[in-house]
Amino acid sequence: MTRKSVDDLLEDVRLISEERHATVQAVRALAAKLFTPLAEEVKYGGILFSSGVSFGGVFAYRDHVSVEFSHGADIDDAFGHLEGNGKFRRHVKLRTVADIETRRLADYLPLAWKAAETASPGSGH
Repeated sequence: MTRKSVDDLLEDVRLISEERHATVQAVRALAAKLFTPLAEEVKYGGILFSSGVSFGGVFAYRDHVSVEFSHGADIDDAFGHLEGNGKFRRHVKLRTVADIETRRLADYLPLAWKAAETASPGSGH
């Protein structure tokens, strides 16, 4: 079995929905703007993000896009948009590209990175 590339996954998402594809692309663009360098890896059916530490990823579903945070349970959710109740992860659901702004993803991504960096062995914290 060959590993799926980001481009292959994006084409699969486009087949599900143009809106989901546009949302995933907008999330990726925001992450690339906020983190230098930003590495992407296709895993678990989505695109995982890392910048020195792996901190989350974006996953497309039929009715929404989910931005997952690896250590989301450690984020102080002052904005009230985090969902999930697992031991570690939390996510923000996006139904449209506009939700990226209304659900404050530009604020959550750095918080997710910081939570992951703090939790990582050898991060000095």
